[in-house]
Amino acid sequence: MARKNIKKPNPSNSNENIEDMLWKSADKLRKNIDAAEYKHVVLGLIFLKYISDSFEELHAKLEAEIANGADPEDRDEYRAENVFFVPETARWSYLVSKAKDPEIGKYVDEAMDALEKENASLKGVLPKVYARGNLDPTSLGGLLDLIGNIALGEAKERSADLLGHVFEYFLGEFALAEGKKGGQFYTPKSVVELLVEMLEPYKGRVFDPCCGSGGMFVQSEKFVMAHQGNINDISIYGQESNQTTWRLCKMNLAIRGIDSSQVKWNNEGSFLNDAHKDLKADFVIANPPFNDSDWAGELLRNDGRWKFGIPPASNANYAWIQHFLYHLNPTGVAGFVLAKGSLTSKSSGEGEIRKALVEARLVDCIVNLPAKLFLNTQIPACLWFLSRNKANGGYRNRTDEILFIDARNEGVLINRRTRILREEDIQKIAQTYHEWRKVNGNYQDVKGFCNSATVERVKELDYVLTPGRYVGLPDDEDDFDFAERFTQLKAEFEAQLKEEAELNKAILDNLKKVKLV
Repeated sequence: MARKNIKKPNPSNSNENIEDMLWKSADKLRKNIDAAEYKHVVLGLIFLKYISDSFEELHAKLEAEIANGADPEDRDEYRAENVFFVPETARWSYLVSKAKDPEIGKYVDEAMDALEKENASLKGVLPKVYARGNLDPTSLGGLLDLIGNIALGEAKERSADLLGHVFEYFLGEFALAEGKKGGQFYTPKSVVELLVEMLEPYKGRVFDPCCGSGGMFVQSEKFVMAHQGNINDISIYGQESNQTTWRLCKMNLAIRGIDSSQVKWNNEGSFLNDAHKDLKADFVIANPPFNDSDWAGELLRNDGRWKFGIPPASNANYAWIQHFLYHLNPTGVAGFVLAKGSLTSKSSGEGEIRKALVEARLVDCIVNLPAKLFLNTQIPACLWFLSRNKANGGYRNRTDEILFIDARNEGVLINRRTRILREEDIQKIAQTYHEWRKVNGNYQDVKGFCNSATVERVKELDYVLTPGRYVGLPDDEDDFDFAERFTQLKAEFEAQLKEEAELNKAILDNLKKVKLV
């Protein structure tokens, strides 16, 4: 589902949408502040405007009901309606009245602090960066005016939805502005849309153990609403190890009215400190770090999650796959992004784990993605779809089949280094998967794009899962990627050096004990 751009008249460009206009205006006020720092300034204000608007709307209703016993300043009235209570000094109208004050930064920081004190779920979430010396008070006042006019010309009741669009759009623009670093907190929107469109999470528990800024959750909720479902039929669970990113996630969900109480942070991460140990989800949707060599694998050699083989300490790809499977219920499905090398790698036992997954009839579909979709890496990527029960679940029995889709030629470049999947690309890929799963579905193999292969055929090809091999496209580039292989070899070399250093130290310690040194 493509983003619905909300248009607003503009004499210089009648086709420019309000998100673009706001971004350009806000970016002009940035001056000498890095995008990585500036995003907290801007997104914090958008969030503040959102909750202030929601508060003011309910406040006005309660004022009209004073004669019937309503109290506009009663915190319980707001809790009952799932609205954050906003103290007077944190209300948007109050801050706008101080916009020209040289100490406006101090007032905004105090507003954020007051909000956290009044609302336990926001504790430790909101940015308090507005009084810093590198943020010019005039520019901050300009931002307040800019964001204050977001709903200008729109119906009052639509302002919250519009603020949600703007927050989501700005997350993506800041990720683009930050480049590689930005990609660590943001999964490209079109990739999220494709994952969600293919999985169709209408109802149940949705889990993302490396949730970044929460895009998977937002898109899941939007998907349900777009198909006339009930968002209350979905509950979300997440975990994030980067506290700054977790804060963005909490704000992103709150601005959409999504319950984030089960989105947890700890700096140890999902492998060492699983915040949802007992969770069995209906859907897992995730974009874990590619080829992560720093995942504490040596400490987890005997972990109960490794049902299909012990993942190498030098690469977390197959640890993530088994972590996802561990958290799926008996009919659950998972869709996630991985480096394309996961489809072919045989180093450190990865080939044997992949073989075990195929033989267990867990692999449902593999999608080869086009290059340049991701901001933080040039490593080629793919999508895996796993199903705990391919025999039923409302679909046909496809136990002995795997669908391969080669989408490397889909999408369009929006600049020299960034590609996106269009709505028609997303629908083409997703519908292929849906028709393949359906009983009496209208699926056919298409040379160069998709192929339904038997597990026996996969076995003949030594359990290599690159779609190019099955759909009839040259797969030289699939089978070997220099950048990925270099990263992998470097990680393995560093792990070997570490082992040798520890061994040498142990030998030296023993020699000292027997006084030979």
